[in-house]
Amino acid sequence: MIDDLNPVMDRRDLGLAVSLSRLGLGVNIALHGWTRVFKFDEFAAHLDKQFAHSVLPHGLVTASSYAIVGGECAIGTLLIAGLALRPTLAAGIWLMIALLFGTCLIQDWSAAGDQLIYLGFYAVLLALRRSDLWSLDALIARRPG
Repeated sequence: MIDDLNPVMDRRDLGLAVSLSRLGLGVNIALHGWTRVFKFDEFAAHLDKQFAHSVLPHGLVTASSYAIVGGECAIGTLLIAGLALRPTLAAGIWLMIALLFGTCLIQDWSAAGDQLIYLGFYAVLLALRRSDLWSLDALIARRPG
């Protein structure tokens, strides 16, 4: 498919680029989550302060703290492994949409721009996931039987 679009592009180079990009995003997202696990109270307090004057109720902000940290840990770890890439990348996009919702409610446009970049990165990796040659998904697909 990619070879038809650009006969000069080496499939192995594309596979390596996608794999390394997935790994980089996975490390970034996993460490967002895992470092927050050990400082969860600080993270939750920061979110409470950020959203204190928003329309979101305190309980929803607190629940979101848990969802964000858990989501980042799970999504990042699965991305590092390259396992269940389609649902994992889709979950990453949904996480970014949820973060964008909150960020736009408090009108933090700088953070919203950063989140759109992450969303785009997830989308590109989702579109190119079959080119990823170095994931557990690819390894499982290559196994005979």
